[in-house]
Amino acid sequence: MEKFFKIKERGTTVKTEVFAGITTFMAMAYILMVNAGMFADLPEVSYNAIYIATAISAVVGTLLIGLLANLPLAQASGMGLNAFFVYTVCFGFGLSYANALTLVLFDGLVFIILTVTGLRKIIFDAIPKSVKAAIPAGIGLFIAFLGFQNAGLVIKDEATLVNLASFNVLSGNASWADIMPMFVTLLILIVICVMSIKKIKGAVLWGILDGAVVYYLLGLTIPGFYDGFQEKISLNPFLAFGDFGKEAFFKVFTKGFDYSDYLANHSVSSLVILIATTALAFCLVDMFDTMGTLYGACSQGKLLTKEGEVPNMNKAMLADALATTVGSVCGTSTVTTFVESSAGIAEGGRTGLAAMVSAALFFIAMFFSPIASLIPGCATSAALIYVGILMIKCVKDIEWNDISIAAPAFITIVMMPFTYNISYGIAFGLITHVYIKIFSGKAKEVNIGTYIITILFFLMFFLTH
Repeated sequence: MEKFFKIKERGTTVKTEVFAGITTFMAMAYILMVNAGMFADLPEVSYNAIYIATAISAVVGTLLIGLLANLPLAQASGMGLNAFFVYTVCFGFGLSYANALTLVLFDGLVFIILTVTGLRKIIFDAIPKSVKAAIPAGIGLFIAFLGFQNAGLVIKDEATLVNLASFNVLSGNASWADIMPMFVTLLILIVICVMSIKKIKGAVLWGILDGAVVYYLLGLTIPGFYDGFQEKISLNPFLAFGDFGKEAFFKVFTKGFDYSDYLANHSVSSLVILIATTALAFCLVDMFDTMGTLYGACSQGKLLTKEGEVPNMNKAMLADALATTVGSVCGTSTVTTFVESSAGIAEGGRTGLAAMVSAALFFIAMFFSPIASLIPGCATSAALIYVGILMIKCVKDIEWNDISIAAPAFITIVMMPFTYNISYGIAFGLITHVYIKIFSGKAKEVNIGTYIITILFFLMFFLTH
């Protein structure tokens, strides 16, 4: 173990690595419930199926990054990318769950090719700094917006499009049954924040569990809350594996390439452009998310090389690409490195042994799906909002005094939640950057790759909308 993971060389111990792995798992185990709950909105797949798919892909991805790159990081279905999959690709563009999985498969295969050939860095360099810095913040706002909507706090309004849900019990506009889940979301959000301030490990997971307890206790105050509750639950963990096998596993191949439903209302050219541009969006978001997380986490743990680079960067990227490919076969969205891995690094994790521990815990968690399925949406909504808070902090790296940087960054950030689409935010950020450079006489400063990607986004808008 010492020879493979170089434990002494990196100034750590087996005990420290074990505790670091446990900490990382505790910090990101919420993804099992949040991801499953998000996908459960789709008619073709259930909570149980995606819970198992998420756990398996997390096990594979975390093992790969630990064994290939020897880094104390963990991977799972990425937040933001899962929302893009469900709410934009499926509900927005009209593709089926299986169709959308083919785009994730393309993402993984393309990433493998780009990583092996070294082209991934060239594409990354083609995105201007202003847009790169803004992407996590835009995704954070989008995720938080989803959290507020799922909690019922933000609702549709004919006059203003969105509005705050009513809390007015006295006028009869709302009842305690309506307000209670919203109350739980706000309460648990505060609880998660306080636990984070006190540096309690796994604050998000503990917050979700606390939210579930509060929700069911308050349910006692609502007449009829528990009617039929017993019939809805099952304590057999293997039922989830059955749902996984029937609804998610291998669906990318058995049904994914059948686009007949989409083609019934759209042209072939529209489908081709949609596949190309949406797969590109998956690739771009995954790439920036992974690279940013790798640099940030390794910098925090002082793991960067003398040249200021992530050790075994290409191997870490390859692990990400392979995990995404496996995730598509299992039936979940793009797998990426989690920023919550920083919690394990802060605990002292320095080697891939910590990743092995996290992977083992994800494997064990697969058999607790019946318990996880009892977690209410109002509790996971609080986690979504909190993740949004974490992701918005990148705005501090944006040079707001330089309008040529501030404008593309701002457009990137706001267009994601405003259009309910991550790729649109990236597209408008790129377009704004390119036109500002052109009309300010600095067209030569724009990377040729930036022009190419911007043109692809233009094609997406003109041919699919």
